[in-house]
Amino acid sequence: MDDYLTDMLAPADEALTAALADSDAAGLPAIGVSPPQGKFLHLLARVQGARTVLEIGTLAGYSTMWLARALPQDGRLISLEYDPDRAGVARANLARAGLAEVAEVRTGAALDTLPKLAEEDAGPFDLVFIDADKPNNPRYVEWALRLTRPGSLIVVDNVVRGGAITDESSTDPAVIATRELYDLVARDPRLDATALQTVGGKGYDGMLLARVAA
Repeated sequence: MDDYLTDMLAPADEALTAALADSDAAGLPAIGVSPPQGKFLHLLARVQGARTVLEIGTLAGYSTMWLARALPQDGRLISLEYDPDRAGVARANLARAGLAEVAEVRTGAALDTLPKLAEEDAGPFDLVFIDADKPNNPRYVEWALRLTRPGSLIVVDNVVRGGAITDESSTDPAVIATRELYDLVARDPRLDATALQTVGGKGYDGMLLARVAA
């Protein structure tokens, strides 16, 4: 089904195909968004009218490319990646796609890099996409709130985890953190949110979407 949707609605071009091939060649895990999910992020950024995007978790830059292509010519995307090797693959992919002037990849632990963005007054960002190490997702959302504005959109990937988040007794750090994430979002009056379950080539999971209220 994902192949059908991709062929019909999110066909790959040379740059996207090469990005996936280079990711495989570098031995990176196949944990990035699928093509339909990439197109979904692209459309979210366009509907949002985003001019500035923050991405936490770059991997090979596949989702980065989808988001960067949604921005206007003077738009700006900053993507944070912990692993220098992955960041190198992403930068090469973005350069080949002609997006190096729009998308910047910064290397280092995001919880170290995010305070630096605040010090630089890099925000506010119109859209934040979070797809990094899951145990830190609650902290990433807290930082996203500091770096956005009323009307901004925060998107968090992998928030269903095959339904495991309904297990209150789970000892999985990713599940525990995801449950904390839901508690944080549900309690914060600044956020108006929902989550959508997804099924496809990436298995059974989902995304959380939260709008920053005025």
